[in-house]
Amino acid sequence: MSEEIPEPAPKRRLIGMPSMVLLGALGGLLGVGGVLYMRAASDTNQVALASQPKGVSATIAKSEPFQPARRYVGTIEPWLSANIGPQMVSAYVDTVLVRPGDIAKRGSVLATLDCRNASAMSKVIAAQARALDAMRTASANEASRIASLLDGKYVSQNEVDQKKAEAASKEAQLAALQAQAVGTSLQVDDCVLRSPFDGEIADRRADPGSFVRPGSSITTLIDRHMVRITAEVPEDDFDAVAPGTPVRIHLLSTNKDLTSRIARRAPAADPGTRTTHIEIDVANDDKSMPVWTTAELSLDVGTAIPASSIPLSAATVHAGKAKVFVVDHGVAHLRRAPVVGERQGVLYLDAKALPGGTQVVTQGRNLLDDGEAVTAKVEK
Repeated sequence: MSEEIPEPAPKRRLIGMPSMVLLGALGGLLGVGGVLYMRAASDTNQVALASQPKGVSATIAKSEPFQPARRYVGTIEPWLSANIGPQMVSAYVDTVLVRPGDIAKRGSVLATLDCRNASAMSKVIAAQARALDAMRTASANEASRIASLLDGKYVSQNEVDQKKAEAASKEAQLAALQAQAVGTSLQVDDCVLRSPFDGEIADRRADPGSFVRPGSSITTLIDRHMVRITAEVPEDDFDAVAPGTPVRIHLLSTNKDLTSRIARRAPAADPGTRTTHIEIDVANDDKSMPVWTTAELSLDVGTAIPASSIPLSAATVHAGKAKVFVVDHGVAHLRRAPVVGERQGVLYLDAKALPGGTQVVTQGRNLLDDGEAVTAKVEK
């Protein structure tokens, strides 16, 4: 008998290492994808945006009375001012003895002109006046002697009258010549320009060698121990600028603030501009205020008005009324309030229409409708 040989058992196939790594990576990727999906699904807003309250910024209206005021632009002028120059002669400038900033005493010489012609003419007229005065005296003596012969009838009345008329004529000629001498003397005096008051030199407009005529200015003299602040105000503010009214003054040149009172007010308005001229006197003993500079004037008018203040950016103003959104229990309501006034970026509204303490929307109001739900963040 032959023996049967048994068949060998089938071998098991082992999974290789690369396949295991691939399967692990695939499982990890599926796990990460699942986590990301779950996170995205949890963050998805299932509520419509239109039904959510809108986020806005708000401020609290402050109860603050509004004081009506007026503002004007004024000019600081010296108490005295004079343009120094010839008034009667035309001549070349000989010397100018001052410059801007110099102190001048009353009567001190500021400049001189070359007036040799006027000086010579003055001497000629003075000599003619002395000669005519001698002739007048001789004529008057002769008329007196002839008149004494009239009683003896040695001369006629006609001769006496002629001699008296001749003496009177010489008298009139002498008076005319003396008047002419005064005129030439004034011309000579006009060649030496003196300070009419104590002050400071503000400007120098001519140098030696310049030719000047009557009315020309060689230098400007000012006195600023006290200054005058002048301004022109509209005619409808006439009652508001009565003398004695307190005024706040801001000096642009020195950035200083001070207070004073209106010293004088013109009784009439300018026919062309319909403005009224006012002046304020301010002491300037330390000479700290430069003249012909700008001063801003402000003054209160009437009585304070109860009002609520909000930022100007929180309202839309039209025809004297402001449109604002107020927040009440998370709901924005459109409200209109009369405008009382405005000052430095602050809007003042009628206190009855907008009481103090009300929340007013500042940012985001352009996207709101009346009655919308809001979440207000109050600004400090």
